[in-house]
Amino acid sequence: MSLFPSRTIAWYTARMFLVRVAAFIIGLTIILQSLDLLSESGKVLAAPGNTEADLWVYVSLRAPQIIQLFLPFSVLLATLVTLATLNQNSEVVIFKAAGLSAHHILAPLMLAALGVAAANFVWNERIATRSSATLKAWADNEFRKLPETVVPRVQTWVRGGDDLFHAEQVSGSGAATRLGDVTIYDRRGNRLVQVVMAASATPVAGGWALNKVQLFDVASGGLERREQLTFATDVVARQFTTVTINPNFIALWDLWPQIAEQKAAGKSTDVLEAAAWHKISGPMSAVLMPLLGAVAAFGLARSGRLFVRAVIGMALGFAFFVADNFMLAMGNFGTVPPLMAAWAPFVLFLLIGEAVLIRTEE
Repeated sequence: MSLFPSRTIAWYTARMFLVRVAAFIIGLTIILQSLDLLSESGKVLAAPGNTEADLWVYVSLRAPQIIQLFLPFSVLLATLVTLATLNQNSEVVIFKAAGLSAHHILAPLMLAALGVAAANFVWNERIATRSSATLKAWADNEFRKLPETVVPRVQTWVRGGDDLFHAEQVSGSGAATRLGDVTIYDRRGNRLVQVVMAASATPVAGGWALNKVQLFDVASGGLERREQLTFATDVVARQFTTVTINPNFIALWDLWPQIAEQKAAGKSTDVLEAAAWHKISGPMSAVLMPLLGAVAAFGLARSGRLFVRAVIGMALGFAFFVADNFMLAMGNFGTVPPLMAAWAPFVLFLLIGEAVLIRTEE
């Protein structure tokens, strides 16, 4: 009943697995980074004042993204190579003859994969998020030198019920929020009724106080001017002052408070919640790879089906990544709840892997 009946075998297989994970991720990173640098180096050097040193800056910012993206694939490939090697050398037969079950053979690999998942999570949240944000700002600036301070972007378009608000300037926060050059598209039943234009607006209880107002009535085509007007709406000041969030640039522990702030501002947070949960389920996919690739470990190597078994294991692994991206896209569209979008593929393929393993080996 012990999870690791033989510590020697457990350490032997886990070490073999981790060495191959490291080899694959280093090799993939070098190859993909070289190809990416070939396509982007011209853009980096085209910016005034940039030198070859800036190419190394680009590599330092791009490499964390490549590692973040391809580490789960490296775990899958390392799993297949490790298990196929054990099978080819008849070591799996030796393990079984010593009394180990299929789960005993896979347990060290899954524990090692759990360590890889933890390292992947820390890497993504501590390094990849910061490098992604810096690289995106640098690329948007056409690889020119970034300014010392970046003014946060505020919302200029806000929806409240059927109404649409647009403000050219937004300043202050809370009760001191002030909007400049405001246009309100007053819609009722998805039909535009009037357009309200104001020089400025400040929040009041139940709506906004508008100054120097022009009212354009759509039905009559008439234009009315007023010095002041109180426009009743559900739109609150926080909807203008909360900045747009890109979850790829924010660590998980900072993302949840910002999601709560977006909720308080009355904004939809399904996409952000799905991304937040996927920051956990994504790295955890490494734990699934030994289970999905287990089909390559068992069965007699001399039967001539080892290659077919390896292909089946690879197909199961890539099917998981396809399902994971599909469910995340469904969550972004609001078709499925965020928690289901992030965790449903993991649970589904965990059950599939266990069913295949128990059916064929246990």
